[in-house]
Amino acid sequence: MLDFSPLVTRWHFLLNAFWVTVYISLLSMAFGFVIGVVVGALRTYGGRGIDRVLGFYVDSMRSLPQLVVLVWTFFAFPLIAGFSLSSITAGVVALSAHLGAYMAETVRAGLTSVRKGQMQAALALGMSGFDAIRKIILPQALIRMLPSLGSLCTFAIKDSAIASVIAVPELLRQSQIVTGQTYRYAMIYTTLMIVYFLLCYPVARGVDRLYRRVAHLGSS
Repeated sequence: MLDFSPLVTRWHFLLNAFWVTVYISLLSMAFGFVIGVVVGALRTYGGRGIDRVLGFYVDSMRSLPQLVVLVWTFFAFPLIAGFSLSSITAGVVALSAHLGAYMAETVRAGLTSVRKGQMQAALALGMSGFDAIRKIILPQALIRMLPSLGSLCTFAIKDSAIASVIAVPELLRQSQIVTGQTYRYAMIYTTLMIVYFLLCYPVARGVDRLYRRVAHLGSS
């Protein structure tokens, strides 16, 4: 007979961990998206010099394991900067910086997929380059990027578990504490898998459904 008492007696403890996971996931998505849009747009329209500088950031982040970036941000960066970061702050910074590199490449691919004639037409009508990107190019590109952005969002949720190595009190970290107290490894970790599935699956399916409804708006 299954004994759910370890979950029942510690539900508040695990619920707090759930909200921490949601919190760092949403923040890393938001900051990663902002980084991606800015870096992707500058690499596309900012000239060769800016492209090379920002390209180094993108290639560096994609060449480094996320775990290494996370550990460096929490343990090494404070020694260099002269101030410490909380585990949650360090986790959000590292996850956002890493995710932002992949977002940047997705954004750049989306922007370059829009025909150059649309930018030329916007400039000919007297629009500034910034307005042309914001009002004409980027909206179409975002629609085309939706499938890839959906995948990156699910990665952000799953990768939040890596923050457990720097003691961020998210789901994996707190589940490990509960298993250490109860020795109910199968039950706790199976529940953990189910929770991550329930977090990620609606995001993946929701973005896919949204893309099917608006895909025609991104055609040009």
